[in-house]
Parts: sequence; structure tokens; C-alpha cells
Amino acid sequence: MRVFRHRNYRLFFAGQAISLPGTWMQSMAQSWLVYRLSESSFVLGALGFAAQLPLFVLSVFGGALADTRDRRAILVATQVASMLLALTAAALTMTDVVQVWHVFVLATALGIVNAFDVPTRQSFIMDMVGRYDLPTAIGLNSSMFNAARVVGPTLAGLVVAAAGEGWCFLLNGISFVPVIAGLLMMRLPGHVPPPPGPSTLQRIREGLGFAARHEGIRTTLLLVGATSLIAVNYSVLMPVVADKVLGGNARTLGLLLGAAGAGALLGALCLALRRSSDGLSRWALYGAVGLGASLTAFALCRSVWTALVALVPVGMCMVVLMASANTLLQIMSPDAYRGRVMALYSMMFLGMGPFGSLLGGSVAHALGPSPTLLLSGIVCLGNALWFGVWLRRHGPSLAGVEREAS
Repeated sequence: MRVFRHRNYRLFFAGQAISLPGTWMQSMAQSWLVYRLSESSFVLGALGFAAQLPLFVLSVFGGALADTRDRRAILVATQVASMLLALTAAALTMTDVVQVWHVFVLATALGIVNAFDVPTRQSFIMDMVGRYDLPTAIGLNSSMFNAARVVGPTLAGLVVAAAGEGWCFLLNGISFVPVIAGLLMMRLPGHVPPPPGPSTLQRIREGLGFAARHEGIRTTLLLVGATSLIAVNYSVLMPVVADKVLGGNARTLGLLLGAAGAGALLGALCLALRRSSDGLSRWALYGAVGLGASLTAFALCRSVWTALVALVPVGMCMVVLMASANTLLQIMSPDAYRGRVMALYSMMFLGMGPFGSLLGGSVAHALGPSPTLLLSGIVCLGNALWFGVWLRRHGPSLAGVEREAS
């Protein structure tokens, strides 16, 4: 692919290909460890909330930093911090002194690191490949992320069964070494710090004001945030669906998660094969419609095989929508605001996750999993209708931006 002509991106891609499976190994092992120690599903849910909440609260600070500091230096710092946290978890677990509160502290600390890492990493892609190859790079990153989502937990299950959770943490810690080495080997122009200007809080306000005034960015962020809040509960409710609705077990849950992961990988590959950003707003609309329709179909499934068929487009459409929105936000954002806009994207996509989980769990407790998923699908279709009406009015101007970036 043309995007691999960029040496910096080749180094980045190689490092991430090694590190991301380790990240998913740690995520799975961490959840299993907490459940083993507490035997409480509530504690397990609270862990997810604690790990993701910093992304919602602190991402704007990470975005402001990414717009004023050397992005590569920030990424080196966040990768070193993530490595140290993983090695700490490994040491505590392998010496049999780990307690639930240790895992909560480490997960929250990692969430804080990610609040600075995610917006910086998203905006750094443009620095490596430029506007023309940006859609392909984002599509490839999504492909790699979702492939790791399938491979990482599978490896973690084998490692945990054979040697325990600590080895997953240790392997993840080691996997950061090639990422850090790749970042240090990149050839980038020297960072030119911006002239003295507003404080960090003022820069955050400027970024919020810019996103609020820019109709295309504002609408895209609202689409991402609403989808994340409404649709994220399908994965949270999957264990209940596997057990109570489909009458299955842990193997059934694995099949369901694998089907959604396979669909996500397929959607990411479709985006990676695109040669330009032209028409991305329509892809985002198709993703929103497809997500609502396939979630509705999944809610009505009463057999494992029909559920597997429905989950493939759920995973695919979710990735198509989010990756298309990611690219649109980057091409609509001036360089001076890109970090802060991507921080808002992180808030809407990842930071809304814990609130969506709490909302989905509360509704499912009152109505049951299937009615909750059906309601989610219908609301997603309404969300897609709203975006489609907006796109019909403003599509020509947005299409001009897409063609200019192609």
C-alpha cells in the first residue's frame, strides 16, 4: 500500500503490531484477575468505569498538550509510563501480593496515561503520512487494532491457563520496547514550539469554542458521542445474552465476541483499501444506519447462529462509522487545533463508554437484555436519520473538504 512509503509510519505500524496484542492480553488478564479475587460482577464493572473515566475527564488536557508540545516526545513518555505500569502489575501478581485495590489503582493510572496518549497518537498520524494518505493510515490502524482484539484475548486465555495472569502483564510490558524504539528511530522535523500564548485552560476553552462553532466538527462529534452512549451496551450485555437469551455458556460468549471482532476487522480492512477521503461522510451515514439495523436484528435473535450472523455487521458498521468520523474530524481540523479536536473525539468515543455501560446495565436490569438492545437499535436508527437529514443540507460543503484532502 502507498501509505507504507512513509518510513515513519512503517516504524509506527511495526511497533503497534507487536504492542496491541499485548494491550488486549493485559485487558483480559486484568478483568479475570479482579473477578478471581473478588468473585463480584459489580467490582468487575466498577473496574471498567475506573479505567475509562480519566479519558472523559482529562482528554482535553491531553489534546491541549498535543497542540503545543512535541507529539513524539509525549508518545515516548506515555509508552514508557504504560510499560512501567504493566511491569508493576506483573511484579505484584507474580509475587502473590496483588489485591483488588492494587489493580484499581494501576487501571486508573493507565486511564490517566491514555488520556494524554490517545489524542496525541491520533493527531500524530497526520504528522507521519500527511492528509493524502490519512484515510488509509486510519483504516490500517483500525484493522490492526481489531485483529489484536481477536488475537490478544485468545493468547491471554492460553497464558493465564498455563502460567497465570502475571505473565500476561509481563509480556505486555515487554511489548512496549519496539514501540518506544520505533518512535526514537523516526526522522521528523525538529519541533518548533508555538510562541508564548494562552494558558492550558484557555487553550482548552479555545478548542471547545472552535469545535462548537464549526458545524461539521460539532455534528460529527455529536454523532460519535450519541452512538457510543447508546450502542456500547451491546458488548457489555453480551455475557447476559449468551447465558439468559441464548442458553449458552462461556464458549458461546467467545463465539459472539469473535463474530463482532471479525466484523470489526472486515470494516477496518474496507476502509484501509480506500484510496481517498472522498465520500467519507456517506460512509459514516451508512455505518450509522447499518449499526442501528443490525443491533435491532441482534436483539430479536433467539439462536446462536442467527446471533453470530447479526453480530458481524454490528462490529463492521461500528468501525466504519467511528473510523470515518475520525478521518473527517482530522481533515476538517486546522493543524493548530487538531490535538484538541482529537481529544474531543476521544471523549466522545472512549470517554462516553463508562456512562453507556452504566446506562445499558440499568435499563437491562429493569427491562431485560433483549428489549434494551432493541431500544438501542431503534435509537441508533433515529440518530442515523438525524445525521442523514443534516448531511443532505450540508453535504456539498463537506464533500468539498473531502475532495480537497483527497
